[in-house]
Amino acid sequence: MRRLVPHLTPLACTAALVLALPACGSGDDGDGGSAIKIGFIESLSGNYAPLGGEAKKTVDLAVEQINGAGGIKGRKLEVTTLDDRTAPDQGVLHFNKLKSQKVAAVIGSTFSNVGLAVEPLAEREKIPYISLAPADEQVNPVRKYTFVVPAISSRYAEAMLQYFKAHQISKVGVAYDTKSAYSKAGFAGMQRLAGQYGVQIVKAEPYETTASDFSPVFTHVRGSGAQALVAWASGAPGVTLAKQYAGANLGVPLFMTGSQASKLWLEPVGDASEGVYVQSAIGVVEDALPAGKLKQAIGEMSGPFRAKYGYAPPQFAMDGYTGVKLLAAAIEKGGTDRDKIRDALESLTLVTPCGKYTYSATDHSGLRATDISMNQVKSGKLVPTPWSRAQLAKTAADAG
Repeated sequence: MRRLVPHLTPLACTAALVLALPACGSGDDGDGGSAIKIGFIESLSGNYAPLGGEAKKTVDLAVEQINGAGGIKGRKLEVTTLDDRTAPDQGVLHFNKLKSQKVAAVIGSTFSNVGLAVEPLAEREKIPYISLAPADEQVNPVRKYTFVVPAISSRYAEAMLQYFKAHQISKVGVAYDTKSAYSKAGFAGMQRLAGQYGVQIVKAEPYETTASDFSPVFTHVRGSGAQALVAWASGAPGVTLAKQYAGANLGVPLFMTGSQASKLWLEPVGDASEGVYVQSAIGVVEDALPAGKLKQAIGEMSGPFRAKYGYAPPQFAMDGYTGVKLLAAAIEKGGTDRDKIRDALESLTLVTPCGKYTYSATDHSGLRATDISMNQVKSGKLVPTPWSRAQLAKTAADAG
């Protein structure tokens, strides 16, 4: 997502944007007013292009806002954006290219499989990596140079289980994509945490990203005693599963995760989405939040986004914008040297459209289950449940 300012050329809007910047080496703070060079790897083509395209809009928006306000200590941010084509090998190729350009840090792909491929390189080269992918493995255990922006999969699992406990849902079926690192981590998180919340997974149904017929999943869940079906999905499978679920007549509600928290899922699913429960980042339900720092942080992004694109910023937009804001705050605090950026990130507390981050030496994910909203689709919109409204009010109050 991006908010374009008048001085930018059309080239800045292209999906394969590559800005050639004067290198700052590893971010030498002594280099006066030269630009601060950062890299951005994102899925701008391939299966994750709709998701990555939304993140790009707000990465650009955040950079333009920062530069329009004078930059960071008088130095502008300049971004090299490279398309990973929803392919891990392309992510690796692009990371090595950015390394050779001596970027101060890299913001990286919405696609978890790309993030997992790039993360070991970031650690080896000691380049701060701000990941827009939610896979737990990037930060569990903690890696020194890798920080995750979206709530990780296990946080979504925890938030889901908290909702189930509060609503006396004790038996669930779970469908998960075996080819998606995000889905697998989410399912693993549910397995690990379910007992703590008095929930039993009575049926686990694996499927692959290429699946087009989910009737076997529904058949196996039917008669299992499940009180709900949880679907861990990203992209096309999430749409297909929800549309087919509407006619399956299982008689239990369908719960989906943050990957479906956008018009990219709502619009193609159409009427079949009505009544489905969908988790989201807190920023997606801005209208349900009380006034305060959190709502203000969301509005600084959502207002310009709506004005340019004509719709509310989706889940992936929140992540892109937040990634830039976290990185900028770290540079403001510690300077442009890579190790100083890393150290600043690890001690950073910041209110963003995704919630209030508190990174530490033992936590490079920063968000909590309370930064996630449980919504239900009503008249084509994501509406927080009464339970979540109460939780979100507390979260907003904590942000100030």
